[in-house]
Parts: sequence; structure tokens; C-alpha cells
Amino acid sequence: MTYSRRDTFRIGGALSLTSMLAGRSNAKHSIGISQTVNAEDTYKPAIPDIDYKPVITPNGATLPFKVVDGVKVFHLIAEEVMHSFADGLSANCWGYNGHVHGPTIEAMEGDTIRVYVTNRLPAPTTVHWHGIILPSGMDGVGGLNQPPIEPEETFFYEFKLKQHGTFMYHSHHDEMTQMAMGMMGMIVIHPRQPANPVPDRDYVMMLSEWSIKPGTHRPDPNEMSDFNVLTFNARAFPGTEPLQATLGERVRIRFGNLSAMDHHPIHLHGYAFHVTETDGGPIPEAAQWPETTVLVPTGATRTIEFVADNPGDWAMHCHMTHHVMNQMGHELDLIIGTDPQELSKILSNALPDNMIMGANGMGDHGVHIEKGHMVIPDNSIPMIGGQGPMGYITMGGMFTILKVRSADQAYSPDTWYREKPHNQARLASAEELKRDGIYIIDE
Repeated sequence: MTYSRRDTFRIGGALSLTSMLAGRSNAKHSIGISQTVNAEDTYKPAIPDIDYKPVITPNGATLPFKVVDGVKVFHLIAEEVMHSFADGLSANCWGYNGHVHGPTIEAMEGDTIRVYVTNRLPAPTTVHWHGIILPSGMDGVGGLNQPPIEPEETFFYEFKLKQHGTFMYHSHHDEMTQMAMGMMGMIVIHPRQPANPVPDRDYVMMLSEWSIKPGTHRPDPNEMSDFNVLTFNARAFPGTEPLQATLGERVRIRFGNLSAMDHHPIHLHGYAFHVTETDGGPIPEAAQWPETTVLVPTGATRTIEFVADNPGDWAMHCHMTHHVMNQMGHELDLIIGTDPQELSKILSNALPDNMIMGANGMGDHGVHIEKGHMVIPDNSIPMIGGQGPMGYITMGGMFTILKVRSADQAYSPDTWYREKPHNQARLASAEELKRDGIYIIDE
């Protein structure tokens, strides 16, 4: 189809008229801001469980607030935190209010928030509100928008929330060190006028990576490529808390990625979902398409939604294979395919207590460690996975489980889904092999 120059003017005029009729407030909205309020209006501070359904931060917390003269007041305390990534691995990290990562800040579009930040670290710091549209002086870049917050000082930030969606906060002063030590958290801003159904479960998951050498007790901020602890909400499997849903519920999962170097393709088993939001705002429904893996770039957020209509225990993990391992080093010799007994004989004189692992892969490494067959450095979980209902789960790191149950099934994080026998993979019988003409030839 072609258009004449006159048609172009007619179409342009019609579009201009449509835009004018759509409402005067649209003209005040900046491109890219997800806004359903008039920025000039005053709104009553939103209250959780009354004005919005609070989010859930597995293994984490939500920052409390109080209302003073119509302003929501929060207090962040930057401090050193001894943090557990999983049983057997803890480290001296930097975080907020006793948490690594910091607690989720939750509010509603139109709220004015005031955040006091007290610095109890040995170094200056700031807080940047990642993705939030606000005055330049509140943006939190040390030396550019504000002087650094010196140790024992308390600064305050105050701004009105003009948008809704999923955002993050983090130090923006010596960020290579401070973010590597854990100084980050999530921000959720609910819309005043929800355009989509409100989910029954609304989860927040921050993705991050760390370098913690076995035997040490502090993350290494100098690492540039070999990150060996990968986490959901600063926990590595088997320390990650499962996500829960009841059949028929609508589930939303908000991912934020402040990893130092890596994007993360997060794959959810058993479901196809829609990516409904980026940190730039909601994606129009016509532009969404089904996925089973969402790529979360460094410095970005992605939000997915689906209806929990498939019962079971479903893995959710990063699909970069080294990101589902715990403290795995790559500076190892390749011994797959070797004869471990012969190799043990060769090494036995120099290393009488050696145990050769890896000739057939690394899947049994964690089992041997947990059974006490192998000595490992203090404060380390190399290749540790977790026990599942069918055997040992040989994954760790950025791995967790979505547990979907019917309404009449009791739920606890430690219970496993029991599949119907005809839906369960199992060992094939000789009769079945014969029936279907499957012949196994021994070589």
C-alpha cells in the first residue's frame, strides 16, 4: 500500500488530534516513564495490604517505613554483615540493615519518599536509585551529584515517585569494591491504577555473582572474570528458599541483575511465561510473546508472569552451566576418560590420601563431600548441590525450585511433589523394551 503526500498530512493530523483527545496529562509524561498519575498532584501515602499487595523477597526482607506529614520515611544503614550464602559458606560482606542484599524498598507511584542513609562502613559511600526518574541532586553518584557519605554520617534523599515498575539501588561510590561486597537491593513501585490483573504471588529476585576463594571469609572485589558463587537474593543452592504457588494462581517474578560482568538467562521448567516489564516500564500486551527463558542483562530488570496451572516441583536456574555450580575453579586439568585407579597408583606415593575425581564428570563431587569422603578447605562448598526426592541434585549456585501445589495439598519448603506413577520417568523393564522393539546390544 502506498500513500500520497496529502495522505501523510491527513494521517499526521488525525494522530495529533487523537493524542490531544487522549488526555492533557499525556503531554506531561516523559518518554519512557511508566506513569498512571499526574506528577503535580498530591497522593495519600500507600499502605501495604490496603493499597497494594506486598511483594515477597525469598531469603530477604522488606524495609519498614513510617509516614511523617504525608511522606514515607525509610532508614537504610550501610554496614558490615556476616552473611551466609548456604550452610558451610559465610563471608564478611557489606550490606544494609543487617541484610545482604539490602531489604526491598516498596512504595507506590505518587508517593513521596524520604530515605535516610547512615554509613557505618569504614569507607565513604552513596546510594544510587537505579532507573528512578528524580532530581539530579538525588541521583547518588559520589563526587558528581553529592559529596560521599563519610563514615558515621547520615544523609537523606527525598523525591516523588513518578513511575511504576521494578528498579534497584546500590552504592555508586567505589562501586567496584562496594557492589562486589554486596551493597545493592531491589525497589518495587506499584502503579496507582493497575492495568493488569494483580498477581496472587509477586516475587522479587536479585541476581548477583561473587568471588570467594575456598578457605577465605571475604568476597574479592578485584575479580574480573572468575566468579565462583552465583546467587538468587544472595543465596546459593541448596540455601535458596523455594518459591510457592497454588494451582490457578497468577505468579509474577521480578528479576534484577547487578552482577559485575555477566548477563543471566533464567530458565523456568514446566512453564511458558510472558515478559511483561523491563526497568523502562510495562511492555504492551501486543508486543509480548511466550518464553521459557528470560535474559536479564547486567544493570537491568525483567518481569515475567504466568498462571500456575502445572503442578510439580520445577527447577528455575541460570542456564549458563558454570552458574549452577558452587565455588568451581576452572584452573584444573582435564581428566575425563582417564583410568582413575591407575592415576591414583601413580600419585599415591606423593599424595597417599588423594582421591581422584572428575574422570567421569563432576556430578558425584558434592555427594562425596557431604559423606565426608573428601577433605575440603574451611568455609567452602565446592560443587555442593542438594538432596532431592529422587537422588542428589548436582546443581548449586543460581538455582531454586518453584513448588506448585493444589489448594488441598499442605505446603512446606521441605516437602516434595509426588507425581502420579504413569507420569513418572523410571527404569524401563525388559518386557517394555521387547514390546516396543528396543534392543540393547552389549559391546
